[in-house]
Amino acid sequence: MNKTIKIILVDDEILFRKGISFLLSREKNISIIFEAADGEELINFLHNNLNKHPDIIIMDLKMPGINGVEATKIIHADFPKLKIIALTSYNSKSFVANMIDVGAVSYLIKNATPLELITTINEVALKGFYYTDDVMKIIQDDVLTSKKTKSIFDNNFLTTREMDVLKLICSQKSTVEIAETLFISPRTVEGHRNNLLLKTESRNIAGLVVYAVQNDIMVFNL
Repeated sequence: MNKTIKIILVDDEILFRKGISFLLSREKNISIIFEAADGEELINFLHNNLNKHPDIIIMDLKMPGINGVEATKIIHADFPKLKIIALTSYNSKSFVANMIDVGAVSYLIKNATPLELITTINEVALKGFYYTDDVMKIIQDDVLTSKKTKSIFDNNFLTTREMDVLKLICSQKSTVEIAETLFISPRTVEGHRNNLLLKTESRNIAGLVVYAVQNDIMVFNL
């Protein structure tokens, strides 16, 4: 990947944060542009440095003051294009489901390997989100057990091509891979993706996956 991926690290554990910073600084295509100890410090930086935003924020959940969940909610309201990877010691289904619900595009446990972290960052930068099979299963289980009212899906709501694009997005294909599969241009794929976001009222690509599961468009046999 030629483009440098700009990263902000947010974690109140200084030693852990510095370790991640050191690890990622050795990657040629990754640049750490800021480190924050809590959500408030992060949000202040984003508001005061509008020309220095990251591509990805790696966010801890449990922090003093504004925690990772609340910070994610605020960031998605104020800066919806920023991608947030949750990196936490919490691996319970409720934590995962909650972070996905508020807009996290990936979820990693702190005992993940360095390779898993770097892979996740690269996949998120390329595709807009990255969920492991375990996270996909939690999303599916959460939808099945959710008390939220499930809408009746109208088969005519999405065009055939939009459905094709949505299914390939759920299969974690990149824009280029979708274009090659459907024999259309990457720009056309982006157009369909933008239409999907508008029609489904999803905040990001990850939201499209949740929408697809909610409406039985995709069922993951995990």
